[in-house]
Amino acid sequence: MPVTSQLLRALPRNKVLASTLLPCQLQAHVVSITQRPASSRPSHMWQSHQHSRSFQTACVLHSYILTPPQVNSILKANEYSFKVPEFDGKNVSSVMGFESNQLPANAPIEDRRSAATCLQTRGMLLGVFDGHAGCACAQALSERLFYYIAVSLLPHDTLCELEAAVENGRALSPILQWHKHPNDYFSREAQMLYFRSLRTYWQELIDLNSPGEIPDTREALLSAFKRLDSDISLEAQVGDPSAFLHYWVLRVAFSGATACVAHIDGSDLYIANAGDARAVLGVQEEDGSFTAHTLSNDHNAQNEDEVSRIRGEHPPSEKKTVIRQDRLLGLLMPFRAFGDVKFKWSIELQKRVLESGPDQLHENEHTKFIPPSYHTPPYLTAEPEITHHKLRPQDRFLVIGSDGLWETLHRQEVVRIVGEYVTGVHQRQPLKVGGYRVTLGEMQGLLEERKAHLSSAFEDQNVATHLMRHAVGNNEFGTVDHERLSKMLSLPEELARMYRDDITIIVTHLNPHVIGAQSRDVPS
Repeated sequence: MPVTSQLLRALPRNKVLASTLLPCQLQAHVVSITQRPASSRPSHMWQSHQHSRSFQTACVLHSYILTPPQVNSILKANEYSFKVPEFDGKNVSSVMGFESNQLPANAPIEDRRSAATCLQTRGMLLGVFDGHAGCACAQALSERLFYYIAVSLLPHDTLCELEAAVENGRALSPILQWHKHPNDYFSREAQMLYFRSLRTYWQELIDLNSPGEIPDTREALLSAFKRLDSDISLEAQVGDPSAFLHYWVLRVAFSGATACVAHIDGSDLYIANAGDARAVLGVQEEDGSFTAHTLSNDHNAQNEDEVSRIRGEHPPSEKKTVIRQDRLLGLLMPFRAFGDVKFKWSIELQKRVLESGPDQLHENEHTKFIPPSYHTPPYLTAEPEITHHKLRPQDRFLVIGSDGLWETLHRQEVVRIVGEYVTGVHQRQPLKVGGYRVTLGEMQGLLEERKAHLSSAFEDQNVATHLMRHAVGNNEFGTVDHERLSKMLSLPEELARMYRDDITIIVTHLNPHVIGAQSRDVPS
């Protein structure tokens, strides 16, 4: 199949539609971008939508051929790795380290990622945040959510010590050790606002919890997600004397983001997920092969339980309107998300907040509309679905990825690619040619391509980059096609989002020796 046809077939959908871009209008909008003809071309070339779209896309894609060094430069621009330090020659953590990467499709990218070690308690936090209608909400989550989780996990005495330190003007003991990419952005102007909200939260936890009580991890994750979303909503309603901060808190609230967070403490792995990012465990079988164990559910129209949940929360009269065209109220693809107050606030509250907000906010198309059939809000929640897994020695790695990854690769393929990279052993899969009729000459070419692929498999020093290379460049035979990869990476900004989503990947390497020792130490 030609590269152009593959790209057209893989055309993804935007996560959120404004009322000004309803499905039929969106289609016209997409076609108009790809149909933009040069003035020298005769008009008859643009009479057929399908013909013109293929023609123009082929021209665009044919115009940009990147060299391998240029491809590598793009793929490796945002890669990051962290190795857990050893003590006395021993790594006492169940996590050996992690590798992450991001590849933008939106400009600017709307995904965010975070990783941190909890200093007051044990455990490591890793998360992927997939934004929509802008990057503001995902940015806020990347800075704030781990603090809310860490505070939720603190025992009562430690919370009291924190409060006493603030009350008496003493320096606070660090709660988190962040593992940040050098290019990660912090909204410094909002730090005091964020701290005030966090302090109010831990003050309430002090009142609610009893001395000596050990927080439950599941409850801590649940509480942190819900409380941060509530604070995002409240901050937007209250506003701020600073014009910049007033605008910022409204941008955060009116945009949205899904979140998939892992908390790993010893042999306990918890996944808290709200939205359609995904966490998948790579399990090594006795024969050396790898299988995928999915630890999260997508919260969208493909999840029948989610569809039933949403319809059950609203009157029977809304059964046909609450989910239309596989979207919440016909607009939003994920059924759980932070922010997105257009799907949570009453119409009266939305109007009041917008009328008192800065003029810049009115320029955002996502604030200009009321969702259709909007009768019984809230329609959206940030409450996470939480999964607990007891780690075993055969659990070798955890992949957390935004939906841009899972749209392009099946979870089993993701685990196979990472597993082969980690072990250096390639599982010789039968050469699949699907329904294609392949000549002997073409078969020889495919075998040569596979041989070349094996020799260059480890040109990436970062497994997340290696996985991303496959996600963007895989052809129908499961191997990386440099020409396809080059064309996908060289798409202009206005076209890139039409063919793929932002991709964010965190691959966490687990320590089977420590996990095995911990499992033996646990009394039966």
